[in-house]
Amino acid sequence: MFRKLISAVFLLSILLNGCTFIDFGREGELPDPVVTTVPPPNPDLTVQVFLEAWEAGEYATMYSLLSPNSQGAFSLEDFSGRYQEIMQGGRFTNVRGEIVSSLITNPYQAEVRYRVILSSSIVGDVVREINISLVRESGQEWGLEWSDAAIMPELTPENGLIVAPLRPTRGNIYDADGEVFVTEGLQAVSMYLVPNAIGGEESEEVMLSAVRRLLGLAAVDPIVARYEFIRNTNFFVPLGTVAYDDYIGIEGIPGVTVSLPYLTRYYFGDGLTPLDGGAAPHAIGYVSQIQEDELDEMQAQGYLGDEFIGRIGLEARFEDQLRGDYGGSLFLTDSSGEIIGGELAGRNAGLPYSVYTTLDRNLQNWAQNALLSFRGAVVVMELDTGRVLALASSPGFDPNIFDPQNYNSVGRSEIQQVLNEAGQPFINRATGSTYAAGSVFKMITMAAALESGLFDTEEIYYCDLLFTEHGGTPLEDWRLVKERPPAGNLDIIGGLDHSCNPWFYRIGLRLFREGHQGDITDMALAFGLGSPTGIELNEADTIQVPGPENAQDTLGQDWNENDMMQLAIGQSALAVTPLQLARYVAALGNGGRLLQPYIVDRVENAESEVFYSGETVEQGEVPVSPETMDAIREGMINVIRDPDGTAYRRFLGLNLNLAGKTGTATSGETSDPHAWFVGYSFEDREDQPDIVVVVLVEFIGDGSDWA
Repeated sequence: MFRKLISAVFLLSILLNGCTFIDFGREGELPDPVVTTVPPPNPDLTVQVFLEAWEAGEYATMYSLLSPNSQGAFSLEDFSGRYQEIMQGGRFTNVRGEIVSSLITNPYQAEVRYRVILSSSIVGDVVREINISLVRESGQEWGLEWSDAAIMPELTPENGLIVAPLRPTRGNIYDADGEVFVTEGLQAVSMYLVPNAIGGEESEEVMLSAVRRLLGLAAVDPIVARYEFIRNTNFFVPLGTVAYDDYIGIEGIPGVTVSLPYLTRYYFGDGLTPLDGGAAPHAIGYVSQIQEDELDEMQAQGYLGDEFIGRIGLEARFEDQLRGDYGGSLFLTDSSGEIIGGELAGRNAGLPYSVYTTLDRNLQNWAQNALLSFRGAVVVMELDTGRVLALASSPGFDPNIFDPQNYNSVGRSEIQQVLNEAGQPFINRATGSTYAAGSVFKMITMAAALESGLFDTEEIYYCDLLFTEHGGTPLEDWRLVKERPPAGNLDIIGGLDHSCNPWFYRIGLRLFREGHQGDITDMALAFGLGSPTGIELNEADTIQVPGPENAQDTLGQDWNENDMMQLAIGQSALAVTPLQLARYVAALGNGGRLLQPYIVDRVENAESEVFYSGETVEQGEVPVSPETMDAIREGMINVIRDPDGTAYRRFLGLNLNLAGKTGTATSGETSDPHAWFVGYSFEDREDQPDIVVVVLVEFIGDGSDWA
């Protein structure tokens, strides 16, 4: 016991003596602590970067975050390929990841749990929670111990994913009365003619009558034109595509052969393949198969790759709604691609939407038939609502030729004919082409004149054949070329209904010289001529109204009085579409309300869920007084009713209240002018809406003769 006590004292004395060798610094201060361990970095940060890289498809970044052991087991190529394989197999188009929890078991090992949401265009969202281990060496960052289960827990190196899709039936497109423009899954046949098999004159008459009836043709001439020059040959002459039920009632037509019936997305209409045959093809559009060069992009958007998709018109505008939401089931596969186990995820196909237009199919066909053999456009629109009742563009095309099952499209010869047609039939001339307006612009010039205070309706001006007040090269009235006498003394209303160019040259010149250089431009813009209408279809991007502020861009020079005189008669660098003119003329007829044209009444599915609904939208009020508006209307009514009006003889015997204006727009030094007519009705009937009609015929002559 004593020995133990001596030993304890001895040890204590050594410790106390040792303290004299330690420097504690200043009195009362302790030395800085010595860190003997470094806490590991947060593993959440590593996993978060990994998940964000997955969301962005940056597989190289993901690979760089793997542990050395994992990188040794998988090459970057194999790693990236595996992710791409699974993403494609599950039809996953989007990934979202979030960390749920994490645990550091020791400075060199950790575990993180994350939730991943794999969004598939077929089966919807597939949600999984995944545990992943992380390791690190001293002084290093965390590395993920990766396996296939990091994508989905069910996966092993031998597994894959496959989707069994359920495709909804593509929605139909209807007119305002429920008549079908386009229907999915109809049995059709393609008709073609062998001239040498027609037979004699009697057989030919039978054939022409039957084909004319089937294709809704007004005359037999276009049919004969198809084969006249090869009458004694065995060549195949494409005629058109018809519903099988329509054909079987009169089968056995001399010289005519049809394909086997095939299921197709069928476009109703009248006319011969390929340059006619579709009802409102530019507005309705067409579908065609996904092409090889767009396959990757379309699959990234959720398509399987073998679909027909909308290309133009409403088929393209409402593609997502018409095709509906896919459904299907997700399964695991073994190394040979065989399905193993039950469904991993799935959903039912969603209902597609159908498009119900404002168009009247019968009226549309009348407008298209009126344009046959011409290049041009017709727009018919309700005066007080903006509902478009007909939207025709010529030449047209048959949307049915884009189905490769169509015998008339074998080898794509018919499609190539459409593509190579000089008249460019795919262009929607009603909304996508621009023209000078010519004299149908004069109501805007008249409005600018009367609203400026420099003119009134009492002023009389002698309308001669030449205008010389500007001091330059004399400017002609249209009567000079027609060898007609001068119109004589006219007030401004008479200047409009006689379409006297000198009256309007004078307006442009006087406005310019008296400090109103931008008045006509501003009035045109107020009537909507400088901007797209907002209709649900593509519109031209070359719309313009020249003026003082944009003269350098539109004319390449400063605005001058000659430019303003030319604009006053609807020429200069003015570029407008027929649909824009319909909106402008509607404002004249409805009291000054600038309305947005619309062609879709609603987009609705079978459960009456409405995705989109068209409605009357007032885009503005034109800055025109009631007195000025009345004067313009009087002039437009006189165009129809006055024996000297430019449209008088065309409307004789038509017992309707109409106002209108003809126009002839210069189209180039060596080409014939474009012909215009614009007008509106003012019947004010309860059973029928008043309408606006705009007609354009390209490179043809005077508006009063043609439009």
